[in-house]
Amino acid sequence: MSIVKASIACAVSAALVGTAGIAGAQGNQSGNKTIATVVKITGETWFNRMEDGVKAFGASTPGVTTAQYGPPKADAALQTKIIDDLIAKKVDAITVVPMDPSTLEGVLKRAMDRGIKVVTHEADNAKNTHVDIEAFDNKAFGARFNERLAKCMGGAGKWTSFVGSLGSLTHVQWADGGAENAKKYPKMVLVDAKNESFNDANKAYEKAKEILRKHPDIKGFQGGAAIDVLGIGRAIEEAGLQGKICVIGLGLPKDSGKYLESGAIQGIGFWDPQEAGVVMNKVAKMLLDGQQITDGMDLGVPGYHKVKVKKGPGKGIIVVGEAWIDVDKSNYKNYPF
Repeated sequence: MSIVKASIACAVSAALVGTAGIAGAQGNQSGNKTIATVVKITGETWFNRMEDGVKAFGASTPGVTTAQYGPPKADAALQTKIIDDLIAKKVDAITVVPMDPSTLEGVLKRAMDRGIKVVTHEADNAKNTHVDIEAFDNKAFGARFNERLAKCMGGAGKWTSFVGSLGSLTHVQWADGGAENAKKYPKMVLVDAKNESFNDANKAYEKAKEILRKHPDIKGFQGGAAIDVLGIGRAIEEAGLQGKICVIGLGLPKDSGKYLESGAIQGIGFWDPQEAGVVMNKVAKMLLDGQQITDGMDLGVPGYHKVKVKKGPGKGIIVVGEAWIDVDKSNYKNYPF
């Protein structure tokens, strides 16, 4: 037990590295508003790209200091520790991509109670947020994946879905949207739905191998977390099944390119995390400036030029864009990230 506690302590310590920099930025640039972005995990390509947007917004926007933080592994408890620390540092705004939105409700309420502006992303069930930003309608995005999968599969055969975790709301919504879409194809059979990868390509790889053993006749995989297609593609390559099994899911072009080239992945979809990083921080700045976000507003970021605004489950609002991008082997090189 003591070893487990020590491991957790180390993980928490690693998660909090750098949060002191927020306080330092406040002190060094008096008058600047501090916006802290908290992501699901540090070091993943997706969130490295998001950090580019966070930094770019800070560099181009007078009067704000921006920074991004995240735990060393995808863990809602570690995210909570980071946010608690940022509350103690008295940041002005927190933008967060929750691993599990329900788990962060308490800490985000504490932030709001202390006057901190809260912006969430991929969390349209969050009650304790001023604004939740969605890149698109999530069930429609999942259905879009599945329609591509169905076309690849010829509308028939066994298929399965992956999620980062069952607590990752958007991933579950994509899986549900895919399952609903597949009902149009009576010969498509969903098996072992919503396999959890915990945003770990190795876990996705092991789970994909397990499914290939259990269902040797499987014809399709729909990925959820950005690394799922990488683990699935690796398992398919090792089994020599390129071109025989269809794989469609969330991913980034540079990471997925080699599998698109080999035929282990047929297609990916995504929204640009850099643009999401910019839009989250821009909305946080608008809140700090007392501005309202209204239906049809142009937020000045690709995919968010005419946003839809609706009431959220709490006191906040949900802002929905149309930021999806579909790529395959023919065009993935057009996106340099």
